Amino acid sequence: MNNRVLVLNGPNLNLLGLREPEIYGSVTLDEIAGMLEDRASALSLEIDMRQTNHEGMLVDWLHEAQAEGMRAVLLNAGAYTHTSIALLDAIKAIRTPVVEVHLSDPKSREPFRHLSYVGMAAALTVEGHGADSYRIALEAVAEGKV
Repeated sequence: MNNRVLVLNGPNLNLLGLREPEIYGSVTLDEIAGMLEDRASALSLEIDMRQTNHEGMLVDWLHEAQAEGMRAVLLNAGAYTHTSIALLDAIKAIRTPVVEVHLSDPKSREPFRHLSYVGMAAALTVEGHGADSYRIALEAVAEGKV
């Protein structure tokens, strides 16, 4: 079994640590990547962490995950979670399991954040644990929960 996990991050997540720390915390995306690399190594997994502000790039990367036989995708689609039917369709089009990841709990925020197109096709959703949401999602993959 392929032990590679693709970790995809959507719009504005490059600003973690600066952007609304009262909601998203003060941990940067680079710090999350370092924490995930350490945890992945301990779980005999490899991660490939990427970030883009462009919806189509996320779609392309989801297709790539399928083509390269990735074990799973952890996807924090940011605001595209609530708007992107293209991401929903891409997740449905691939066999690679996708875990939806959120730092905050979208259901406790503005009503427009309560709808998750990503969640409609994701194998699992992990939300509301800050940077730990990524670790929890990775451990779920390692434990075979997705």
